[in-house]
Amino acid sequence: MLGRNTVFSAVREMPIVGGSGAFRFARGYAEAKTHTLDLKTRDAVVEYNVYVFHY
Repeated sequence: MLGRNTVFSAVREMPIVGGSGAFRFARGYAEAKTHTLDLKTRDAVVEYNVYVFHY
């Protein structure tokens, strides 16, 4: 994944720009949604939905 992850946004979208092995030419995007965030301990629960297309 590549791109900016703005943790205070409700849903973030980040591009997928490649991989390795079977996913060498992969393209797609990932959506991240923070469910809980504790600024004191810096712990977070984040849900990632990843959509990948490969040849």
